Amino acid sequence: MNTTTRSGRPALTRPDGTPLRVLVVDDDPDLAEVLSGALRYEGWQIRTAGDGAAALTAARELLPDAVVLDVMLPDTDGFAVLRGLRAVRPDVCVLFLTARDAVEDRIAGITAGGDDYVTKPFSLEEVVARLRGLLRRAGMARQSEEGDQLVVGDLVMDEEAREVSRAGELVELSPTEFELLRFLMRNPRRVLSKAQILDRVWSYDFGGRAHVVELYISYLRKKVDAGREPMIHTVRGAGYVLKPVSS
Repeated sequence: MNTTTRSGRPALTRPDGTPLRVLVVDDDPDLAEVLSGALRYEGWQIRTAGDGAAALTAARELLPDAVVLDVMLPDTDGFAVLRGLRAVRPDVCVLFLTARDAVEDRIAGITAGGDDYVTKPFSLEEVVARLRGLLRRAGMARQSEEGDQLVVGDLVMDEEAREVSRAGELVELSPTEFELLRFLMRNPRRVLSKAQILDRVWSYDFGGRAHVVELYISYLRKKVDAGREPMIHTVRGAGYVLKPVSS
């Protein structure tokens, strides 16, 4: 059995070793597709639903371990759906996902029984991290025995400690720089386009501001490659790639 996911993270499964089951409920099909893709990348079994009625039907069939639930749905609201979900699966982990960010909405979500709350626009990495944390804390998932380090050549990232070193020297990174480097390290030798990086590191609807990718790539180069043989390379017209230094 694989101990890491395709994204490079330690594999997270149900206690019996089978894939975790996650239901994504959102009436925006594009957003649901993006979220589903990110979660399938974790090796999880995913179902989607576009409204409350479809969500409850899918929940009865899938018996999900976690639900990503939009508050604003065409036929009802997420709070009502949550009550129905609890009747089907009392211990299901629920992550509310909504454009509404007022404090009273967050309080309503938690009071209704939600476990966490993320507002749009959001980082896909954050959604995945929140779900992994919820599932572990609820005892509904177990992690592989393999460590939580990403290693590319002499570059090492400890995801839990959020520490990065190259050739044994600590590299201080901002939170965004860390997420960008993590995405590169999970895809070594793979050319990643600016659009892919925007989707994974910032958010699905960041607006295609490619200049922000160029800016943060330059920040990373100054910290990771400074005074050393470069690992971060530009592929003109295609994107960026992280490659270990040739021995």
